[in-house]
Amino acid sequence: MLALRLTRAARPAVQLRRLLVAAASAGTGFLLLGSLGYAMGHPQTPGAAALRLAWCVVPLAATVYLALAVARTDPGTRPRPGLSAVGLGPGRLMAVSAVTTLLACTLGSLVALLFFLHLRGDLSGLPIDGKGAQFLAADRPLPVPAALTLLALLPLTASGAVALSLRPRDPRRPAAKGTASFGARWHAVLQRTEAPASAEAPVEAPVEAGAEGWSDVLTVAPPPLEAPAGFPWGVAALAAGLAVQGYANRAAPASVLALPVEGAAVLVGWLLTALGLVLAAPGLTYLCGRVLQSAQPGALRLLAGRVLMSEATRIGRPLGVVCAVTSAALATTAMYDQPAAAFGPLSTVATLVVGGCALATLLTAAVETRQSRAGTMAALLRLGAPATMLRGSAALRAAALITLFVPLTLLIAYLSALPPAR
Repeated sequence: MLALRLTRAARPAVQLRRLLVAAASAGTGFLLLGSLGYAMGHPQTPGAAALRLAWCVVPLAATVYLALAVARTDPGTRPRPGLSAVGLGPGRLMAVSAVTTLLACTLGSLVALLFFLHLRGDLSGLPIDGKGAQFLAADRPLPVPAALTLLALLPLTASGAVALSLRPRDPRRPAAKGTASFGARWHAVLQRTEAPASAEAPVEAPVEAGAEGWSDVLTVAPPPLEAPAGFPWGVAALAAGLAVQGYANRAAPASVLALPVEGAAVLVGWLLTALGLVLAAPGLTYLCGRVLQSAQPGALRLLAGRVLMSEATRIGRPLGVVCAVTSAALATTAMYDQPAAAFGPLSTVATLVVGGCALATLLTAAVETRQSRAGTMAALLRLGAPATMLRGSAALRAAALITLFVPLTLLIAYLSALPPAR
């Protein structure tokens, strides 16, 4: 009941993000049911049916990642002072967030089931014919336990991932060296710059809003000492994924996804490539922040670079996912002269689910980053920073990321679609 009350009382923006999770869950559930229907209608080809079910791992992972990002940005389940006194401690809020995710994903799965049954003709109307009939199996009874098991996979996985990510941690554990947040360091700076004057210490002059004054203030808060871990492993996984895709490209382009061996090779190659980009993207984002602060930077570049360095992991991972999805779509378009019949009409649904989840996750991560920097930005405004400088810093960060990741995406797409030397 508490989860339902918090869900109902949320702001429209939060409700919209939850509806996006439900929509993605509906699309993924429909793909799972479509794979089940194809297996029912083609019992003579179990390998192809299993491959279609294995390909559903991609939209399933994308939906779970989106649900996790939405749960982290939910203000209703964020720990706040005074909630523990009324029984809403970190553990209870984590449970509420997991239940909220479970409800959203379950709603989407039920919508997928109803739509699938409607297309089969089990509820009303007539089943569709043509290419769509291969994943309906309308002439066969639907195995209800198997369908419910597939539909329960996404809600349980998403809620479990949310509970694991938002689990309470011991606040008494000391933070690692160099891992203090950007906002915490700025809070320390503000305490030193805004401390009341004592009899022993003279009153300091206020900090000016000019470029030189802000450069002096910004240098007080040091950037993170170490880059995000995982960059070498990301490069290795990316190279392995491109090598596997090069092997899989030797198959006929029109039927590579329909063959169990070559289709599995394509799936493994794309998963390795996506994993490599997700692991390497935080390090590349950190590098963008380093470059912005090079060659005698002013206040604008200092602020933009240090925000990128501090938020490298939070921004970099969704960027890596978007880069992986875009490069895979471009490579597929370049490899196939005509639409492939890998999933039939389900290919459009899968593309929309994966692409939409990647884009929505990136936007949600941007919202989360903005929420985490709200105190810092407010402190800068109190110190006299012009609002134009904050907007210029955001535009500079976006330009730096676009300059790096757009050519990287095109390069990976080209290498993925490049046929091996005969």
